[in-house]
Amino acid sequence: MSARITPLRLAAFEQLPKHARRCTFWEVDPGTLGDDNQLADPEFEKEAWLSMVMLEWGSCGQVATADSAECGGGETPPCLGYALYAPPRAVPRAHRFPTAPVSADAVLLTSMRVEPGPAADELPYSLVARVVDELVRRGVRALEAFGRTENVAELLDAQNVDPDLRPVLEALGDCSVEHCVIAADFLRDVGFVVVAPHRYFPRLRLELDKGLGWKAEVEAALERLLETSSLEQPVAAGASATNR
Repeated sequence: MSARITPLRLAAFEQLPKHARRCTFWEVDPGTLGDDNQLADPEFEKEAWLSMVMLEWGSCGQVATADSAECGGGETPPCLGYALYAPPRAVPRAHRFPTAPVSADAVLLTSMRVEPGPAADELPYSLVARVVDELVRRGVRALEAFGRTENVAELLDAQNVDPDLRPVLEALGDCSVEHCVIAADFLRDVGFVVVAPHRYFPRLRLELDKGLGWKAEVEAALERLLETSSLEQPVAAGASATNR
């Protein structure tokens, strides 16, 4: 099924997958909730955050939907994937990471996931390309992200976690660093470089003032992916970018 990628509009909030509508990992700082360790209505909080960012800054997401021509008549095209980004000042979770702060000239890429399906391997690269294309058009100099390394598996035992990392791991609802932080390996694949090394949560950066250099990086990564998939048996469909 082919995908159509467009800027996220608030009117299309209900089209997002359930986790995307309820995930407030980046949008709510748990430290501000006091004794409450849950949100009464996470979907309301997420929609309110999107509304605020869109009003003050503009569209802060790209959404991939199935081509309407391939859907049944009158059927709403399903969401195949999404990517969210925002100025770091609008992302309460950003200051909790040990490799913070995000550079003053950068926009922060926070979340990206794709739904199970035949396009699951290629779609994350297309989403990044569309995000970058949009930010270049808006004159943004760089895109940064906090990545998650494979070593995060060492943090499953909360008793042995360094106190400096506990603010990062604290999450609400069904959110977690495993599901809500983009894999560092994927970010490197599409051209990001590490600017703040860390065993678990490096901060990576993609310069957007290199003309079309970013496009070549993404296309090269996608070509490598296609070459690999042609030589190997397909992996389980639906692997998300956050779980790569």
